[in-house]
Amino acid sequence: MRRLFPQSLFGQTLLVLLAGLLISNLAGSLIYNSDREEAVRAVGGFAIAQRIANLARLIQDTPHDRRQRIITALNDPSFHVSLSAEAPNLVSKDDRGTVADAVRDFLIDQLALGAERKPQVAVASNNFPAFGGWHPIMGRGPMMHGFGAFGPFGGFRDLRVAIPLADGQWLSFTTAVPASGPAFSRQFLISMALMAIILIAVSVWVVRRVTAPLTSLSAAAERLGTDLNAPPLPETGTIETRKAARAFNTMQARLRGLVENRTRMLAAISHDLRTPLTLLRLRAENVTEAAERDKMLGTIAEMDAMLAETLRFARDEATAEPRRRTDLSALLASVVHDMADAGAPVSMKPAQPVICECQPGAIKRALTNLLDNAVKYGKQARATIRPTPKSVEIVIDDEGPGIPEEELKRVFEPFYRVEASRSRDTGGIGLGLAIALSIIHGHGGRLTLSNRPEGGLRAIVELPIAA
Repeated sequence: MRRLFPQSLFGQTLLVLLAGLLISNLAGSLIYNSDREEAVRAVGGFAIAQRIANLARLIQDTPHDRRQRIITALNDPSFHVSLSAEAPNLVSKDDRGTVADAVRDFLIDQLALGAERKPQVAVASNNFPAFGGWHPIMGRGPMMHGFGAFGPFGGFRDLRVAIPLADGQWLSFTTAVPASGPAFSRQFLISMALMAIILIAVSVWVVRRVTAPLTSLSAAAERLGTDLNAPPLPETGTIETRKAARAFNTMQARLRGLVENRTRMLAAISHDLRTPLTLLRLRAENVTEAAERDKMLGTIAEMDAMLAETLRFARDEATAEPRRRTDLSALLASVVHDMADAGAPVSMKPAQPVICECQPGAIKRALTNLLDNAVKYGKQARATIRPTPKSVEIVIDDEGPGIPEEELKRVFEPFYRVEASRSRDTGGIGLGLAIALSIIHGHGGRLTLSNRPEGGLRAIVELPIAA
């Protein structure tokens, strides 16, 4: 059951709205049909009562020898007329008696009968035959105004009337109010279908209009993780969504300002520290002892490299390289060939072209860092690229000792190194994987590391094809 229930805000809002409209339309249709049934019976009941009064006057004024012929001519399957010498004993099935009294008073008024010549009236009350006397809103009992109050002639179905004539005979009528027809006619169903189509179309448009800004806000939040310089979110929609969009734009501007301030701060620190490093290098070159001089110059060179790499890392995160459609297979092959030409043990399996919209310079640097790590700490690197239905995977395997399981996530932290397998002497300052992870996350992808069962480390880069 939960699977059938929509999970999105648009689906749930539309479902609740349509369910409310459906219930209200069903209730309205039941009330309409009940009132329509009562209205038809009211009109039919009044017409029958008027017909009885007219026929009673006609037979009253007709000579005795011709009455039977007229009575015979008036009879039909739905309207029976008879003449008897004795008064019939009519028993009304109307619990309230209001319908019988109303018909009796109407006939007395129409026929100008005196108090000694009251007609007998028996009715079988049936206000809502489709529901066995039960109203879907009011239940059983007297109808209130608005739910079937169509006058005294709307509350009966079967009617029996006995009218005393001037000569002592009784003229009896037995009839029934004709049925009102099907509750749901073709025209009614067509009109209800048109109303339903219009209501559904309007509901979909309204709900979509209300929830569209939230969808845009969700997409902008996902885009913020990959592009800090994305254009601001349009502040449209309801008051609440406009406030949310304004708050999101303010947050994005503050984050952009923080990154820019960090970049400027690192640039200033790098510039200020390089001046004393240059002085230290000049002074170290004046040291007469060669071994001590070389150690000092090596330490200074390492500090200078760390400053340069740190500044480059910060600038890469803040710089927005334009994206363009790129063949990732060709890009990976160019990196592998360049490293192989330089003597690095790097290889790649042949692959078909894989087109992806990305920042080629940033992706090239990330792949270079991963391959360089595999060569430095895993003896050799083997690269494989394979497309999937929605993404592309680049797998880089090495033959090294791997990384302890508890360290697999920490190696992505800047300046962190696993001392057991990555020493300072082999090069690097612990930013290669952090830079690669930042670039891949900026493209909406994933970078995972795992130890291979047969030995060595495996790095898997997963990039969305429509990044």
